[in-house]
Amino acid sequence: MLIDAHAHIDKYGAALDAALKQIEERRILTWAVAMDVPSYRRTLEIAERCAWVKPTFGVHPNRAHEYAADLKALAPLIEESPALGELGLDFHWVKEPEKYPAQRKVLEYFLAAAGEQDKALNLHTKGAEREILDLLERYAIRRAIVHWYSGPEDILRALIDYGAYFTFGVELLTSDKIRALAHAVPLDRIITETDNPGGLKWLTGEVGMPEVLLRVVDELAVLKEAKAEEMEKRVEENFRRLMGSF
Repeated sequence: MLIDAHAHIDKYGAALDAALKQIEERRILTWAVAMDVPSYRRTLEIAERCAWVKPTFGVHPNRAHEYAADLKALAPLIEESPALGELGLDFHWVKEPEKYPAQRKVLEYFLAAAGEQDKALNLHTKGAEREILDLLERYAIRRAIVHWYSGPEDILRALIDYGAYFTFGVELLTSDKIRALAHAVPLDRIITETDNPGGLKWLTGEVGMPEVLLRVVDELAVLKEAKAEEMEKRVEENFRRLMGSF
């Protein structure tokens, strides 16, 4: 089974039918993250059409300021979601420092809920890697995926020591830095992702379709000196260890 642990299935628009067809044909378990309440609701609708799509609720850091004033309204969605994401902090792409307190407030609300409900997290960490690690330690969160890590190597090592898992995706195909980071992460902590459809489009201008995951698996196999079939199996084992039943 192929694992796509971070995709935005609600963003496909006119390409959605083709994307779902590839997911079903390739048997890609697609952990579909949300940016906000509307994207989560749309993802739930899409999941009714495809059993391989698993919706999870989160509030992306660039949306956090829209929700920070009424966090209790999010509680029912957090409760029903099997895991939580996308959520985190972003001090790189979000250029307005006045929005950072809202990011922290929203993230800490989700961290507290994750601890109480024993749920895994799918974390965005851009420019805030050290603070994310500090918060994971403060809230004793052990079931965490760090999505598309591109930060300092010393924080990477600290996150590895803490027990975090890491998703690697399409930037493996273009970036020596990302390949070096993937090489440094132990095989038993690696999970695959695509960040479709926008991840590949951001890099190359091409809309990311689910089948690009096969190229990601192949690249990881080369880095880890394994066969693609073995890499696929190891990623599934890692994901099941982190997520439990799904």
